[in-house]
Amino acid sequence: MNRIAFTIGPLPIYWYGIIIVSAAIMGAWVATIEAKRRGLDPDEVWNGLIVSLILGIIGARLYHVFSSPLGGSVGWSYYRQNPLAILKIWEGGLGIYGAIIGGVVGVLLYCLIRKFSPLEWLDVGAPGLAIAQVIGRWGNFVNEELFGPPTDLPWGITISPQNRIAPYNDLTQYPPTTRFHPVFLYESLWSLLGFVLLMWVGRRFKDRLRNGDIFLLYLVWYPLGRFFIEYLRPDAWILGPLAAAQLFALIVIVLAVAGLVYLHRRPLPVSEIGSLEDATVEESVSASDAPESDAATTPPTLDDSEN
Repeated sequence: MNRIAFTIGPLPIYWYGIIIVSAAIMGAWVATIEAKRRGLDPDEVWNGLIVSLILGIIGARLYHVFSSPLGGSVGWSYYRQNPLAILKIWEGGLGIYGAIIGGVVGVLLYCLIRKFSPLEWLDVGAPGLAIAQVIGRWGNFVNEELFGPPTDLPWGITISPQNRIAPYNDLTQYPPTTRFHPVFLYESLWSLLGFVLLMWVGRRFKDRLRNGDIFLLYLVWYPLGRFFIEYLRPDAWILGPLAAAQLFALIVIVLAVAGLVYLHRRPLPVSEIGSLEDATVEESVSASDAPESDAATTPPTLDDSEN
């Protein structure tokens, strides 16, 4: 697949950029749905998206630039000698952990300016972040990156020789017809499951959740899958006995679980008490509007024996 979707004069428009922007827009749209459901102004999502998107891309790029992947993949050893290449994000190279950090900082800054509850708005954005990952990972497919070891499975994909990393660029051992694990697909599907989970939990347990629960649940779900998927990455950045992404995953999971425990052991904030009371009133009103049973509304009649 050609990486260039089309050109506007001398300017090439890359599929990678189109997919990333589409992912951001879809994520923001999902966030507007969550904002409406919580009684918040959905327009604030679009206003805050610019800040979060800019910082998210910067964070994602910096994570990639300062990484040291194996197999000859582009990392810090390359960028320190070619600093201008840092700006070429259309060629790929965005780290999700850096994107999350940058995006969260963007949300915090926007909430600070607008005097909003950061935890509530992080909850609003969490499902959108998950669905954005579902779409964004397909940018790796276009760029023929984020693939795993060879496989005979029917969903294996071929990788052009010029886009392979060592040792899979040895065409005598791995001919052009060799198929590889589509690791990007596994992450995309895991994120899709996470999106469904977050949306379901947010509705099924809405009267028991506290601000921050949905976002922290995301921080448990995605790193959990990433930890195991990372075993399939031949270009993993290694730190000690684990890949860097696995180490970061364990740290994030522990912190997220600790955050959930803390949220549910501390006294409920006044603002959240009001939200729960409103939900209780709404349920009571719905119950009172329900039709009464026949036994309560139909007058008693005599049966045939009494006639």
